[in-house]
Amino acid sequence: MLITAIWTFSWGWFFAGFVCLVAGAFIIKFHQAIANNLASGLASYEKVKLFGLITCIVGLVFITNLHSVILYLIMHFIVPNKFPL
Repeated sequence: MLITAIWTFSWGWFFAGFVCLVAGAFIIKFHQAIANNLASGLASYEKVKLFGLITCIVGLVFITNLHSVILYLIMHFIVPNKFPL
């Protein structure tokens, strides 16, 4: 497979992923205050904590620049002739 030809390291995506990871960590750390002040009691604490965890996972995907590989594979399954493996 040519997945390694699709993946390249990028400092820009590394820093964007790091910022996303730090934001997710702050959301997890202060989930009660965020839920009380921003969610107006409509969301539970666990939903805000889950959002922070998803943000951390997306940050890790951005840091490793795997989002381009994932998007390429999705496009390959939709239009295989335009995006060969």
